[in-house]
Amino acid sequence: METLELLRANLLSPAVLAFALGIVATLVRSDLRIPEALYTSLSIYLLLAIGLKGGAALAATPWSELWKPALATLALGVFTPLLSYAVLRRLGRMDVVNAAALAAHYGSVSAVTFIAANSLMQSVQQPVEGYLPTLVAILEVPAIVIALLIARRNLKGGPMGEAVREILTGRSVLLLVGGSLIGFLSGPEGLKKVAAAFVDPFQGVLVLFLLELGMVAAKRLRDLRSTGAFLIGFGLGMPVVQGALGVWLGSLAGMSVGGATVLGAMAASASYIAAPAAVRIALPQANPSYYLTASLGITFPFNLTLGIPLYFALSRSLHGGA
Repeated sequence: METLELLRANLLSPAVLAFALGIVATLVRSDLRIPEALYTSLSIYLLLAIGLKGGAALAATPWSELWKPALATLALGVFTPLLSYAVLRRLGRMDVVNAAALAAHYGSVSAVTFIAANSLMQSVQQPVEGYLPTLVAILEVPAIVIALLIARRNLKGGPMGEAVREILTGRSVLLLVGGSLIGFLSGPEGLKKVAAAFVDPFQGVLVLFLLELGMVAAKRLRDLRSTGAFLIGFGLGMPVVQGALGVWLGSLAGMSVGGATVLGAMAASASYIAAPAAVRIALPQANPSYYLTASLGITFPFNLTLGIPLYFALSRSLHGGA
């Protein structure tokens, strides 16, 4: 009953309901629109806010508590794109280019899924480690680079250096790393000075952001008929496998129930900001209908609604039902 209650609480949370409203708005062809400039501003705010909070927490975290989770996260960033690529090539019979493009997305991380998992843990009063935003930055880059290197080994792709530069200087990595550095240097006292802007309004901004993402995701749902049954199964099954792996490694690294849950959600997520930008440059011949529909139209809604409660239940089980 506790798991069912958590699932109910997650599905009825304002953020998830706003995401559902965005889907409905698109399906009924409403004229509801969020201006592109506002959407960009909301994403900048969310990424900078989690960077600031993570950096402030990191300033008070001993290295002895961080190195094991950081190593586990790096292992996930290396292993998950290789696993995804192998499944797509051997079971899905997908060509090298599209398999590598999808592997880049599923090895990297969705910052919004991370935020949603953090928010759910907060709502159920489950504490999480403050250094988790640092792990997001660690997980985002390696998987994309590995997947692109796999493609280049098999065929001549686009400019690798340009793709890597796009990843490192892209909005998500720059704001997460930069915000973490600001939070680390200013410390918890510095965060208190901007809490009214970056801590208190966070949940409300997240609701607006997920409203827009619901509308974007609904547009990708129309591509499901053309992507095939295997890709739908991949988009639902791979998050469960990688999420379980993330929870297990997080537990082995000594993370709390909530922290291991969030790491599992991070491993289960698929990037739809940094990865598409890098793939567009390095593998322009890859089909966007595959990687955008799978990551945003299938995996993101699954994780947002059912996946995160599932990873939480698994984390509690590995921690002895705590």
